[in-house]
Amino acid sequence: MGNISYKNAGVDIDEGALLVDLIKPAVRSTQRTGVIGGIGGFGGLFSARFKGLNDPVLVSATDGVGTKLKIAFMADRHDTVGIDLVAMSVNDILVSGAEPLFFLDYLATGKLSAKKHSEVVKGVARGCKESGCALLGGETAEMPGMYGSGEYDLAGFAVGVVDKKAIIDHKRVKAGDHLIGLASSGLHSNGFSLARSVLFDRMGLKVTDKVKGLGSRNLSQVLLAPTRLYVKPVLKLLKKIRPSAMVHVTGGGFQENISRVLPKGLKASVELGSWPVPNIFKIIQKGGPVEESEMLRTFNCGIGYIIIVKPKDVDSTLKSLKAEKVRAFDIGKIEKAGRGDSVVRFTGTKLF
Repeated sequence: MGNISYKNAGVDIDEGALLVDLIKPAVRSTQRTGVIGGIGGFGGLFSARFKGLNDPVLVSATDGVGTKLKIAFMADRHDTVGIDLVAMSVNDILVSGAEPLFFLDYLATGKLSAKKHSEVVKGVARGCKESGCALLGGETAEMPGMYGSGEYDLAGFAVGVVDKKAIIDHKRVKAGDHLIGLASSGLHSNGFSLARSVLFDRMGLKVTDKVKGLGSRNLSQVLLAPTRLYVKPVLKLLKKIRPSAMVHVTGGGFQENISRVLPKGLKASVELGSWPVPNIFKIIQKGGPVEESEMLRTFNCGIGYIIIVKPKDVDSTLKSLKAEKVRAFDIGKIEKAGRGDSVVRFTGTKLF
């Protein structure tokens, strides 16, 4: 038997080097104040001097894209999931009132494709740029035998900063506060296991199908619409008002995520019918069929972020968001909870 190399074993170092070359311009485009050095070192450097902050507090979050990646594999489209990766973490740290500073990504695959995987990382860079944070570094791991052919997985890590006196938590939430819901761009990055089961297994659809009610886009284009980045419009809003709390509507839907910011003795009353529900959710609900309660605890159902504000701030909040081209709706109130009350209850008409 002849000699064997790392490449023969399934790891192509040259392909990895090509990937780095392909993504360098995209990474450079995310540079912001605080970045020290460039891509290619063993660690990313960022200055700890935060001008204008008296008592800076770092806020961090980590997340992935989940089985939404399955749709990317099926459609062989990889330019948007990187945006999802960034959004899932930066929207989380935004809830505390933090400004994202930098982001790190991790891409793991069985066989590296510089062309395909550079599209993924370019999406990450785009998400970072739209959020005002730097793509400070990352890791691409080629691991033969760990993933199916053409498959990969993603994880991301974001760090932001907020002045301690400006941290937004649940302590200011009071009965009478309003819930302002910000429109989502679609499913975002949650509930895809249920969505795939309904759309592909039960309904027998293909990613290339055009479905009635979804306009000119095919199913993959609708499902791969990237998670909305709320960072810039919300940070602008925070210069005008101080919310009582904020919620990123992710896994667990309305019930689990809203309950995380409710002090003891309070409940949230969400009025169904107070916002338009995108047709993709209606198709999934009917195609299952899926009970409305299950839809609300699995998907964002058209509301990807919630800002809880005082009654006096409702109009200015809606006006500020509209100016930033973000559709927002007054979807409910905070109320006193009685013994045995659900922490999140739904009123109004049926959602579907």
